[in-house]
Amino acid sequence: MKHIASIRLGKPFVVMLTLFLIIAVAMSGCASTSDQGSGSSSNPSGQGTTPDTGSGASSGTENSEGSANGDQSSGSALLDKLRKQGYVDVGFANEKPYAYQTTDGKLTGEAVEIARVIFKNLGVEELHGHLVEFSSLIPGLKAKKFDVITAGMFITPERAQQVVFANPEYSIGEALAVIKGNPKDLHSYEDIANQPDVKVAVMSGAIEEEYMLKSGIKEDQIVTVQDQPAAISALKTGRVDAITMTGPSLQSMLDAADDPDIERVMDFKQPVIDGKSVRGYGAAAFRPEDKDFADFYNQELQKLKDSGELLKILEQFGFTEQELPGDKTAEELSIE
Repeated sequence: MKHIASIRLGKPFVVMLTLFLIIAVAMSGCASTSDQGSGSSSNPSGQGTTPDTGSGASSGTENSEGSANGDQSSGSALLDKLRKQGYVDVGFANEKPYAYQTTDGKLTGEAVEIARVIFKNLGVEELHGHLVEFSSLIPGLKAKKFDVITAGMFITPERAQQVVFANPEYSIGEALAVIKGNPKDLHSYEDIANQPDVKVAVMSGAIEEEYMLKSGIKEDQIVTVQDQPAAISALKTGRVDAITMTGPSLQSMLDAADDPDIERVMDFKQPVIDGKSVRGYGAAAFRPEDKDFADFYNQELQKLKDSGELLKILEQFGFTEQELPGDKTAEELSIE
């Protein structure tokens, strides 16, 4: 009976023990599940991954915005400065039709108006002109008295050693003005060279002086003048027998003077120097350190060429389709 009783007493104990174990296991499972869930939400490594990914996306967005803001920055320090201040300082030599000042003080001319359109397209609204002698243009640019030369300056290898030229905006030949009737019978630089008593006026620093010297004209036959009115005065008073400068410039000077006693030599023979035609190509000029700025300028100039707007601007100043620069570049014209 004791044995049976003990068995009977043990059965409830086993049952209770079994239930306890089942409950304990169940509670342990819940705790484990709860711990895993807590780990998922509180694991520092997990948290680190999520913010880093988010931060990476955010950083990418910021970088993209930075690039967008960077796009607003031209990549040219000078152009960014000009955009910010709203104007560009340009040097010019008061030579029609390239760049000159009207009686009411307005700065105009083919080089100026081309530059005005280009700078406006680049986000620079105003041009501030600085009138200097032609020979002072490059020194003034290098001394940072202005940002660009807009004077129709010819591209030459010698000048290209000091400045960076934009691509040409026009091409042009030489011309000669004399007293009506052409008393000295001058039709070329050779004609001047063959008459040692003949004197000719030329703008100080202009390319024509080099052309004349290479054509055999003596230094004492060349009289340099500071501007067009001085050239007219020298011819009228007999100090010189002729005036030479580029065709449009000379024609513009004669139109402004409106003097019946002065005429243009219409059959003037273009000089050939060192076996090459002297047909010149004019362009804006920049400091060497501003080449990136010149590149932006060239991009806008090409748009004007392609659209036909360049010719429309040139025509306002007596140029024709014959004076368009074609496909010539500053780079090839700067080579010896």
